[in-house]
Amino acid sequence: MVKEKLQINENGVENTVTINDDVETIKSKKRKAAFTWYIFLLPSFIGILLFMVYPIMESFRLSFFRSNGTMETFIGLQNFQRVLTSNTFWNTVWNTFFIGFFQIFITIPLGFIFASLINSIRRGQNFFKVIYFLPNVTSIVAAAMIFQFVLHPEMGVANYILDALGLPSSTWFSDPSTAKWGVILLAVWHWIGFVIIICLANLQAISPEMYEAAKIDGASGLQQWLFITIPNMSGTFAFLLITGWIGSLQRFNEVYVLGGPNGSPARSIQTMGAFIYERGFTGFEFGIASAATYIMFVIILIFTFINLRVSKMQL
Repeated sequence: MVKEKLQINENGVENTVTINDDVETIKSKKRKAAFTWYIFLLPSFIGILLFMVYPIMESFRLSFFRSNGTMETFIGLQNFQRVLTSNTFWNTVWNTFFIGFFQIFITIPLGFIFASLINSIRRGQNFFKVIYFLPNVTSIVAAAMIFQFVLHPEMGVANYILDALGLPSSTWFSDPSTAKWGVILLAVWHWIGFVIIICLANLQAISPEMYEAAKIDGASGLQQWLFITIPNMSGTFAFLLITGWIGSLQRFNEVYVLGGPNGSPARSIQTMGAFIYERGFTGFEFGIASAATYIMFVIILIFTFINLRVSKMQL
C-alpha cells in the first residue's frame, strides 16, 4: 500500500513524500513478537501439563483400577465402594472436620480481636504485625516438631505451666482423647498471624468518617466496634472462613509429623490427606488412594459451595 505524506523542509518549501507501507511486513513483525511471548510461556505451560494436568488425569484413571504401581486390573467403581464403606475413612473425615472446625472458630474471632487491639494503638503496629505473623512463615513441619517438645507429657513446657498454675497436666499427643486438641493448638498458633494481617488490612480500610459520625451521635467505643467495625468486616470473615475450610480439609503435613501416616495414637489425628498417603505410599493401593482423592475433592467442593452460599446470604 502506498501513502503520500506532506513535509516542510528547512526553507519552508512543501514537499510530498511517498511512503511504501508494507502491511504484510507489519503483520509479520507482530506475529514474530507474539511468537516470542509464547516461547517464554512454553516452560510454564509444559510444567502445568506435566505436574498438574497429567497427575489429575492419571489419578482419575487409577481410581477405576486395582493397582500396586506395577500391575493393574480394571475393577470399575469398586475402589469408590471400598472407600465409602470404610469406617477408617469416615473416621478420618470426622477428624478432619473436628480439627478444622475448632481451628477456624477459635482463630478467626481471636485474630479479629488482636487485630482490633493493634489497630487501636498509634505506635508499634509494625512490630506487632511482625511478631504475630512470624508463626505463619515458619515451616509447618518445623512447627509440628517443636510442638512435640512443647506438649511432651513429661518434659513439655505446656504441662510445666499447667502444674505451676495448679491445673491438671495433659498427655496431649500420647492420648487419643487429647491428641486432636494438640493439633488444634498448633493450627491456631500457626494460622492466627495470617488472620490478624488480613483483618488489620480491612480495619484500616474502613472510613474514619463513619466513626466520627458515630461519636457525634454519642456512640461509645464498644458500640462503634459492634455496629460499624464488625458489619464492615463481613467480607473478610467470609474470605477467611472459605480459605480456612479449604486448607483444613486438605490438612496433612502436621498430622503426618505428629502421628505418622496412620495418625497415632489410635488414628485419632489421621485426616483424609493422611489416609490417602497411607493407602497409596504405605499400602501401595494406588487405586484406593486415587478414589479417596476424588471423594475428598467432592467433599471440599460441596463444602466450599455451601460456604459461598452462606457467605452471600450474610453479605
